[in-house]
Amino acid sequence: MKILVLDSDESLNKIIQEDFQNRDIQVEICTDGKKAAELALSQDLDCILMDIMLPGLDGLQFIEQLRDNNQIPIIIISAKDTIEEKVIAFENGADDFLLKPFDFRELLARIKAVTRRYRGDKHPVRQCGDLFLDPVARECRIDSKTVNLRRREFDILEFLMNNENQVFTREQIISQVWQKEYDGTSNVVDVHIKYLRDKLRINDYDRIVVTVRGVGYKVSCPDWH
Repeated sequence: MKILVLDSDESLNKIIQEDFQNRDIQVEICTDGKKAAELALSQDLDCILMDIMLPGLDGLQFIEQLRDNNQIPIIIISAKDTIEEKVIAFENGADDFLLKPFDFRELLARIKAVTRRYRGDKHPVRQCGDLFLDPVARECRIDSKTVNLRRREFDILEFLMNNENQVFTREQIISQVWQKEYDGTSNVVDVHIKYLRDKLRINDYDRIVVTVRGVGYKVSCPDWH
């Protein structure tokens, strides 16, 4: 998940950024509305957290400009707790409104809720039998049981499930997941695949991650379709 935080309070921006990064959520921070508008239109964002009172471009103008060009979930975070403030925010295109100070657990829950409504085909939940992988919520479940995957384990599984039955070399997996060249000596992919399989052993779902000898790995679940 990638989020843009737009608030004139730099200290709050940093706190949100640090908290979310600890949860493997990418965060862009900005204090200026005009710069934020450029970021929002040039990057693939899942959600925007913003205050209405902004330098450079008024928050409501920012929402209006964004809605004319893109559809990204917007949550207002504001210290103003008036009905008028909330009504204006919702009428101008905001999806949710959260009062400062807030609990980060509630904020994260609201982000997940609004992103689910926008998901559509952009972030489909991947399914293989009773295994469900939610890229937005960063959740993996097998038969309603949560599978706690680390960041790279989740990313590998998501990449392979998005390209089911297609074989990828270790170099290609490194390039997509780690986004750097594979040096030909590291066994980092094999190690993460082992950890991933260990965690998918619920109902034998480890077998969907297939080793193609001499080539690499793929995800295949024909028996469950």
